[in-house]
Amino acid sequence: MNSQTHSVTGTHNNKIVYDVHRPDSDPVGVVVISHGLGEHAARYLHVAETLTDLGYAVVIPDHAGHGRSGGKRLGVKDFNDFTTDLSTVISRAGRFGGPTFLLGHSMGGAIALKYALDYPDALDGLVLSGPALMVGDDLPPIMVKLAPVLGKLVPWLPSTGLPASAVSRDPAVVAEYEADPLVWHGKIPAGLGGALIGTMATFPERLPNLKMPTLVLHGGADTLANPEGSRMVGRLAGGDDVTVKIYDGLYHEIFNEPEQDEVLRDVTTWLEAHRTRK
Repeated sequence: MNSQTHSVTGTHNNKIVYDVHRPDSDPVGVVVISHGLGEHAARYLHVAETLTDLGYAVVIPDHAGHGRSGGKRLGVKDFNDFTTDLSTVISRAGRFGGPTFLLGHSMGGAIALKYALDYPDALDGLVLSGPALMVGDDLPPIMVKLAPVLGKLVPWLPSTGLPASAVSRDPAVVAEYEADPLVWHGKIPAGLGGALIGTMATFPERLPNLKMPTLVLHGGADTLANPEGSRMVGRLAGGDDVTVKIYDGLYHEIFNEPEQDEVLRDVTTWLEAHRTRK
């Protein structure tokens, strides 16, 4: 695997840093990875290695306000900023040729789904991993309604945090996550939280417009992103090629669970089946 780091100018003149991992031969396609809230591209290096072994070029940006990219930490207050930046990166990634797939995890899954709905002609397929598409039952309805408003009025008001123990059942993964200086360990600002919840609210109405091949994978014991959001995609998506799989007992980061080999095998099997249709 040959790896290089590049950057583009994103929204609000933020520097968006992205990694390109290439196979040793000409790529058979491109997989762009959209990481989750508070994390960064390097946490998907093992996923990139698996995909480049199959011949894919893998492109992973750090979202604005995350990792090595510019912008106030977790300072995005409009999800359009994420999708616009992603569009810029994907337009660069297209130079490799072959089909283009987008893989989004957690909040990155919400970004990826919004991107797929906003730019349907830019992708040949969508993969979602533990996507944050629906609020959990633990959030009172009044807070769901108020979150987007508070996000605009007091965007830097701290809201909730992400407990590291809910990321994976593997203690080594949790320890590495907690020690990672590029991972955000504070509370989520109200601006980003409100933008995410506001975007979630649009998906039930928009999902019938999702016609591209889609694979949705979710840990059944995920307490950070509601698995019902993944099931919702299966119910409401307008295409006839939608697969949803819930892994019993797995936590939020299914690529970092003890069963990660099974999860990666499911992803690569799906990618290969859909790549060869092109």
